[in-house]
Amino acid sequence: MKAFFVQIKCELGKSYEVASALADAEIASEIYSTAGNYDLLAKFYVDDEEDVGHFVNEKVQILPGIKDTFTVVTFRAF
Repeated sequence: MKAFFVQIKCELGKSYEVASALADAEIASEIYSTAGNYDLLAKFYVDDEEDVGHFVNEKVQILPGIKDTFTVVTFRAF
């Protein structure tokens, strides 16, 4: 399994709805509200052979209320 994070920018007033939709979809292991340029930070895991870009495009970015995303791929946890 490989872990990665997605910072999510939501449409105004939609952060809680997007967070709920992510939680309901059961695709994120952790979801946080954040301050700054993005509204949410979500942690995901995919199988080693699964493409992160396709996962984000097909399962995250399609959720209503998401305006923009920024994906951070990780290599190792310490």
